[in-house]
Amino acid sequence: MCLELAPRLARDFAAIPQAVLYGGQPVPYAYRQLTICTTHQLLRFEHAFDLVIVDEVDAFPLAMNPLLLGAIDRAQKPQGCRLLLTATPDRQLQRLVAHHQLAVTYLPLRYHGYLLPPLTVQLAWRWREQLTRGKLPAALMRRVRRYHHQQQCFLLFVPHVADLAPVVQVLRRLGLTDGTTVHAQDPDRQAKVQRMRDGDLTYLVTTTILERGVTFPNVMVLILGGDDPVFSTAALVQIAGRVGRHRDHPRGDVVSYCQSQTLTVRRAQRMIVQLNRRGRQLGGRP
Repeated sequence: MCLELAPRLARDFAAIPQAVLYGGQPVPYAYRQLTICTTHQLLRFEHAFDLVIVDEVDAFPLAMNPLLLGAIDRAQKPQGCRLLLTATPDRQLQRLVAHHQLAVTYLPLRYHGYLLPPLTVQLAWRWREQLTRGKLPAALMRRVRRYHHQQQCFLLFVPHVADLAPVVQVLRRLGLTDGTTVHAQDPDRQAKVQRMRDGDLTYLVTTTILERGVTFPNVMVLILGGDDPVFSTAALVQIAGRVGRHRDHPRGDVVSYCQSQTLTVRRAQRMIVQLNRRGRQLGGRP
């Protein structure tokens, strides 16, 4: 995430020197007016920052981690300010807002002014049994073939690491050879993501590791087994948010292939609908 944000902030705030801190960084820390860091790096600071902006405040590893939450408190100056960013506030944050202990501002529109792509659900009955026979749901295969012919990039999310290899094997048998897999323990994860950005790959089959913190200029999203418990409502909303991020490609597909439309999936759909309702009130474009 730091490596994703740093070049953008350097571009937009060119006159402000910045430090980038993360585990295993090659450059030692030196004071800068702007510091971009992981929450673990805040353990090194005490009363250091006038403004602390915490992105994805509901995400692992920060959520429900008292050590890291305490590090944020300690790193902020006593009279400093704090800004918490998230597209999917958890119940604790919602409770603080309801009790007027936390002020909230909604940003239902992206910078380009378009509404969020809706989450579409398609039935994929017994898809895991199909996968054991070397097949994928017919609707999914039709869609990825179309993307392949259009040279359209896409992300295919699966519930578990064990699903990665069999899914990508099916895709390669269909002729989609310009893709690979990604998961949290993959040592080449960052390199693969960059290859996707550079156009060397047209698809990634991934676990939820890519639900946040990555941006591709023009990508579609497919979710196989979106009703699996590993996909929380927040995860589904975040995954859907990979689509339509660039002003030149503000629309796109977000399709979840499910055996049943669970409450979790319906809540994710409802959350996107509610955000788009607010967006329309501000003149958002469909």
